[in-house]
Amino acid sequence: DYTAWEAMGSRAETAIEDAATTSVAMELLRSQLVDWRSALLGAQSANSARIVTLRTQIAALGPVPAEGQIEADEIARRRSELNDQLVRLQAPGIAAEEAYQRADGLIREIDRVMRDRQADQLLQLWPMPINPANWPSAARALSDTAVALYTETARRVARPIVRERFVDTLPMVLVLLVLAIAVLWRGRRWIDRITYRVQNRATVQGRRLWAFLASLGQILVPFLGVMLLTTALERTELLGVVGSVVVAALPGIGFTFFAAIWLGGRSFPVGERAFSPLNLSAERRAEGRFLAAASGFLLGIEALRRTMMNQMAAPESAVSVLSFPILVLMGVVLVRMAQLMQCHVRNETKTDEPVSYGTRMVMILSKAAFALGVTGPILGAVGYVSAANAMLFPAILSLALVALLSIMQQLAVSLYAMAIKRPEEEAEAALVPVLVGFILTLASLPAFALIWRARTADLTELWQRFREGVQLGDTRISPTAFLYFAAIFAIGYFLTRAFQGALRSSILPRTEMDQGGQNAIVSGVGYIGIFLAALVAINSAGIDLSGLAIVAGALSVGIGFGLQAVVSNFVSGIILLIERPVTEGDWIEVGGVQGTVKAISVRSTRIQTFDRSDVIVPNSDLISGRVTNFTRFNLSGRLTVPVGVAYGSDSRKVEAILRDIAEAQPLAVLNPPPTIAFQGFGADSMNFEIRVILRDVNFQLAVRTEINHQIVERFAVEGIEIPFAQTEISLRNVDALGEVLGRLPALAGAEVTSKRTAPANRARRVTTVVKDAKAND
Repeated sequence: DYTAWEAMGSRAETAIEDAATTSVAMELLRSQLVDWRSALLGAQSANSARIVTLRTQIAALGPVPAEGQIEADEIARRRSELNDQLVRLQAPGIAAEEAYQRADGLIREIDRVMRDRQADQLLQLWPMPINPANWPSAARALSDTAVALYTETARRVARPIVRERFVDTLPMVLVLLVLAIAVLWRGRRWIDRITYRVQNRATVQGRRLWAFLASLGQILVPFLGVMLLTTALERTELLGVVGSVVVAALPGIGFTFFAAIWLGGRSFPVGERAFSPLNLSAERRAEGRFLAAASGFLLGIEALRRTMMNQMAAPESAVSVLSFPILVLMGVVLVRMAQLMQCHVRNETKTDEPVSYGTRMVMILSKAAFALGVTGPILGAVGYVSAANAMLFPAILSLALVALLSIMQQLAVSLYAMAIKRPEEEAEAALVPVLVGFILTLASLPAFALIWRARTADLTELWQRFREGVQLGDTRISPTAFLYFAAIFAIGYFLTRAFQGALRSSILPRTEMDQGGQNAIVSGVGYIGIFLAALVAINSAGIDLSGLAIVAGALSVGIGFGLQAVVSNFVSGIILLIERPVTEGDWIEVGGVQGTVKAISVRSTRIQTFDRSDVIVPNSDLISGRVTNFTRFNLSGRLTVPVGVAYGSDSRKVEAILRDIAEAQPLAVLNPPPTIAFQGFGADSMNFEIRVILRDVNFQLAVRTEINHQIVERFAVEGIEIPFAQTEISLRNVDALGEVLGRLPALAGAEVTSKRTAPANRARRVTTVVKDAKAND
């Protein structure tokens, strides 16, 4: 109904231009525009299927003739009819798109107006609360509130019908009051006892989980007491307007207070063995519990102050003065919280170990909390009360949300430990709890945004934009289409893997194809299956990528230059799988590396050397480089064993012995027979060489060892010597050296008889003997 939309758009434009339009009216108008925008977005796809058919028909008629060319009358008439139909069918979609753009623009204008108003409110300068001239206004506001409560209650009591109803409901009111007092006074102790019993009876894995569930009663039971108290006060029917508003706010205030106490107890536990997000001593943890309770109390007092001041329409001076003490106390709490976090950082950084990511985050939070805790009261003191409120209360709520996320993360660890029946220490090192924590953090982002005064409309706008998706050409890619694509692709991928498994385990092993060919077929089926799964998923999701052909072409060129090596290795891997010059299990040598091929992937080939180390070789090296394959086409290969014999040995006899040994090997091929080559004369030996062809070259090391053993045994029996290097030393002047050596015993005897001879004298005598020997030389 474009008539109704036109009226709605005009009314919205008038309201936006009018500065007197209230924020509530703006939000209501915005919600109506959002509904219209959603309807107009759906109307853009009207007649879409028929439009696609018409475009296909027009394309089938061929291109429009160029100027000067003549087209057949029948084809020209048909082209004109189809174009007219196409124009008529496109008209509703074009009108809907124009209206959609108008609605979207109006929504953006409203958001701009609301943001400007919010910024003006934050920067508003209120009367200074530290100015004594403003204190009487605050006192009058408090007295007026008390007088209003007393006056309206007295008026209610003065009415006979109200007194009669009060008397009738008095027993029930008393019962509710007694129950409320009992629950508020003893409820937490009851829950503590239940928690203690649950911890003692639960298993090791589930102890923290059941303790957590039982501890929730520390919120629910006192909150039940507050609800009983609220019900009792309402049942009296003695409350007026102000009193009813105050009593109606009690449940929210009570829940905030008891939730803060519970959160402080979980974040700063009493016991040493309980989970604690921060590494603090018992005294520091006790302080943390007090600060948590104080923050909950201050949040409740602030909520009560706002309720009463709004109801009484208090002046700005009174609001500023009454807000300032709460701001100061909240700043103190925030600063002390920051100091506790800094204490945790100091305790975690005492050792030489690197600082963890969590500790660094706590350090950042502590600095931010300290800065806000100091800045907020200062701003409030000079009159920026709204800005101070916007800093302090969101900061304390953000810390509470961070603590709650930490507790929920530990709860996820406990649940996972129960699921896998392992200790929680092992569960903490697993991946699943980390993923759960990541999801919880993402889910908490809207809560953080709302805490820091983001409008709900802003979040819904982001969600709406996300749901609408992105327009690419004539196709809109939305999350729904993406999920549909992911589901279809996952099904295709699963079917491909299942078919690969059937080929690998059931079909191909029953053929005569070698293992390398089987692996090539399995890999090729995987590539084709994944490609077909992606193609079917794109078509099923209705994603038309024809409009991105030019962009994709340019992008592919850039990727081709940037990933040239990767593409080269990929193509080389495909060639290896098709031509199969190298297959898994082959013994090859490439680039100076010898080993067995263990795996051929898309990009590289893994070779296991004979010392059990893995070498990753790019596939392009196997295609463009020189590769020696010892076992691919034939397992037989030649073994060469060098042998040396001493000079003087009978060379013919040596040749016959070596031939007998070679021919006696079980793996030796007798056609062609082994050959014995007399290689020549070396420095120390006559050199022979055994050349034998083995049926399986993989056993050449074992055959070489056996041949060497038999050579040693036969040469020992036949008396043939295996030479080894010998060194002869020739001494000149042997007579003089003998004379010197002959004098040494006499010198030693003389030294024994004359023990008092100084070491220097003995040294001189030895020196004299050596000089005499040199003189004789």
